[in-house]
Amino acid sequence: MRKIVAVMLMLIILAGCGAKNGYISISAEKAKEMMDKEENYIILDVRNQDEYDEKHIPGAILIPNTEIEDRAEDELPDKNQLILVYCRSGNRSKKASQILADMGYTNIKEFGGINDWPYEVE
Repeated sequence: MRKIVAVMLMLIILAGCGAKNGYISISAEKAKEMMDKEENYIILDVRNQDEYDEKHIPGAILIPNTEIEDRAEDELPDKNQLILVYCRSGNRSKKASQILADMGYTNIKEFGGINDWPYEVE
């Protein structure tokens, strides 16, 4: 019985930590709220150049998800800085966020894709 209680307690503690796999998935609305309130953050677009050129969130920097491992440490030197990650639909942003987490980045918020972004784009 004690073993079951201990395991259940551990699961509750782990579930309450919030971050899955080293990053947190948030809504577009929450990402926009953070962009409006925070000061020191990066918006990271992990799509391809042609997708970025077609439309992107103002102020976003582009590092395609296939280049994250090679470019992140040079272009994202502060591993504790807030990084808001998106792509087209949310698949590549999750993969890129996991790579960043595996590289030691600690403040990653993945918010899906530009397809679901109801705010300004350029």
